Amino acid sequence: MTRTALVTGGTVRLGKVIADRLRADGWRVLTSSHRADARADLVADLADPLGAARLYAAALEACGGTPPDALVSNAALFVDGDAAAVRQVDFEAPRKLMTLMAGRETGVGAVVNILDSAALGEANAADSPYLAAKRDLLDETRRAAALFAATLRVNGVAPGSVLAPVGVQMKAGERLLDRHPAASDVAAAVAYLLSAEAVTGAIIPVDSGQHLLED
Repeated sequence: MTRTALVTGGTVRLGKVIADRLRADGWRVLTSSHRADARADLVADLADPLGAARLYAAALEACGGTPPDALVSNAALFVDGDAAAVRQVDFEAPRKLMTLMAGRETGVGAVVNILDSAALGEANAADSPYLAAKRDLLDETRRAAALFAATLRVNGVAPGSVLAPVGVQMKAGERLLDRHPAASDVAAAVAYLLSAEAVTGAIIPVDSGQHLLED
């Protein structure tokens, strides 16, 4: 039976690479976007407090009334004048989608939250709304893994500076490994976690060891 994965923000940059990798692995992939012209399978504005619920309802309909087998929460706001919108997209929407996925009546689903390796360090007052939301999502990923273990495996992938959005300057920084992480490396980590049936609550940094050099 073909498995179905919902990939939020799955039509551009890292989300597209993840979606393409999952298709190559035999998954049926449903992509989502907030833009009607993005050629996504599903359109939902995750900055809207009701956006996550509407997206999940659309995914259920696309799957014939059954929940998708997997969710990759990749959609994110990086730079925005509205801190509330950043938190809604980067934390609240993934949290709501996890809760909805956990309500499945049969089988064990899988969730991979796309985090940020910078969120693995200590929080400080200078954190941007984006980074603060990613730190909270990291904590929520571990909490949900324990809370929803009966119906859901929940893991995270924390990329380093990979495919920054247009207009966003991301510093590469020092790395332990003599290789810059690529989007394909992130997609490979996602694919592994979706197939690793004995793994939950794990966070895989894909940053060539950069998080180990942080103060």
